[in-house]
Amino acid sequence: MTSHSMSREEILALVPGLSDASLDALTDAGIVQPVLKGDAPRFRDIDAARLQLAVDLEDAFQLDSNALALVLSLIDQLHGLKGEMRAVLGALAAEPPETRARLRGIIRETRILRVRRR
Repeated sequence: MTSHSMSREEILALVPGLSDASLDALTDAGIVQPVLKGDAPRFRDIDAARLQLAVDLEDAFQLDSNALALVLSLIDQLHGLKGEMRAVLGALAAEPPETRARLRGIIRETRILRVRRR
């Protein structure tokens, strides 16, 4: 898969509702980190997706750029954890049935202990 690189003007044309000032604020907040090619910033496809999500969240919830950065950071963390969970589940699926049963028991006991502590 190749990554498409876009100029500032192209990204502004591509993302509906994104203004020049918003792009500056979102870049300053670290929501996107364009790569510099020469003196000009270049945006990738992932930047366009993040900017579109930021604009949508900003419109829906009236969030400023710092709040958007926090929300997107949390979304990034959730995506990372989802990938880690898939890897753990894949590793568990490869284990013998008795190992999986033993781990299910440990997980169940851990959850019961956590509920009792509350």
